[in-house]
Amino acid sequence: MLNHIIRPNILAQTAYQIANIPNDFIKLDAMEVPYQFPTELQNQLASQLATAPINRYPNPATSGLQNELRQAFNIPEHAQIALGNGSDELIQFLTLLVAKPNATLLALEPSFVMYRHNAELFGLNYVSVPLNPDFTLNLAATLAAIAEHQPAIIFIAYPNNPTGVPFRRKDVQAIINAATGIVVIDEAYGAFSSDSFLPQAGQPENLLIMRTMSKIGFAGLRLGYAAGHANLINELAKILPPYNMNWLSLTAAKFALQHKSWIDQHIAILTAERARLSHEISQLPNTTVFPSQANFITIRIAEAEKVFNKLKENKILIKKLHGSHPLLDNCLRITIGAPEQNNLLINILKKP
Repeated sequence: MLNHIIRPNILAQTAYQIANIPNDFIKLDAMEVPYQFPTELQNQLASQLATAPINRYPNPATSGLQNELRQAFNIPEHAQIALGNGSDELIQFLTLLVAKPNATLLALEPSFVMYRHNAELFGLNYVSVPLNPDFTLNLAATLAAIAEHQPAIIFIAYPNNPTGVPFRRKDVQAIINAATGIVVIDEAYGAFSSDSFLPQAGQPENLLIMRTMSKIGFAGLRLGYAAGHANLINELAKILPPYNMNWLSLTAAKFALQHKSWIDQHIAILTAERARLSHEISQLPNTTVFPSQANFITIRIAEAEKVFNKLKENKILIKKLHGSHPLLDNCLRITIGAPEQNNLLINILKKP
């Protein structure tokens, strides 16, 4: 056995499990967009991918993708942009960037599990601040934790995952103002939110705004990006792998952003469906639907595990949050699907 040479903190961890889903299931568990390009756009993309220079190493800096991102999402000119092989890679290397002895990573809980995972992976002290029972941000507790622990880096999912609940902007700004380390505002679901810190990217120096192509319809590209002050992005560039992106993802992402009207159209559909689904489910007995600014909703329902299994038996997969954190007792997370998928979900939930 190799246990004697592998780090104990890695031996103690569990690998992230990716669900193996039959093709005939409706997949509402992973915050994916249910729409694909129409045939005409698929053919145009195929043509561009066919001529991508995959015989050469990619150069993300000269790919032109940063300019497309800047134009599509109004990223300030003074902010620089780093690309990652998904947001996961950026979270990993941002954590590595500050992984000095006795450094602390602070996050809210429950939130994205990779914040804690990477703190443990790189040997940082991990400090979590519990959300309020309604999943809103406990500002007083968060500011007290910052004052006590002086974290080298703070991660805030805005809106939060897995709850979807938006935090008050002024509370997040108070955290930015109080922090002496890096503050990462993870806006993975920003396209579905009514608010964003992206216009502030680049100011102050320790603020970084992170987004992803995954939640707007292109999870398979594995392409995340971060916008921030040049000093911070330049330091991050020193440790990012030089060829961390590939030509096919870079080409496909540029093509997608050149058809942003198609993206916006389907985000609007899903946002309307979020409101409809929230209303319909809120009519069920013994059910609470938490307000969401993401492309999913989190609900608390009596006998959540039974409801999860009932949906699975009907070939609909959602995310069971029950058991993952004390605040998530009897909670389920439902990705917003296409209208016809949501209708099936509602009909099954309404059946006795």
